[in-house]
Amino acid sequence: MTRPADIYLRFLQLAEAVRGLPSLPALDPLEQRILECVGRAGLAKAQLSVRDLIHHAELGSPSTLHARLKSMREKGWIQLSDTEDTRRKQVELTQAALRHFARLSDCVVRAARRDG
Repeated sequence: MTRPADIYLRFLQLAEAVRGLPSLPALDPLEQRILECVGRAGLAKAQLSVRDLIHHAELGSPSTLHARLKSMREKGWIQLSDTEDTRRKQVELTQAALRHFARLSDCVVRAARRDG
């Protein structure tokens, strides 16, 4: 019999292996939080603009956020799309980022299966 924490710990082990794959450049912890925020908005089918992200105080100052968004675009994790208002940009995950989340999802499933 395994401890309930073992599933999560196996997931972390599998996820670390996925993060080591040569798909996209690594993210720093703040970029990872931004990516997860963008992913959650996409899951909720909500449009998320740069201005919306600025309102998340936990993501840092506007200049920090802009620098991270630029870095994440250059690394291939996010893309900015035009909206009806040309001054606003919508933040979206790239196909490569979606594939990354799919691989992490597989890790969750694999970790849970080993428990049963």
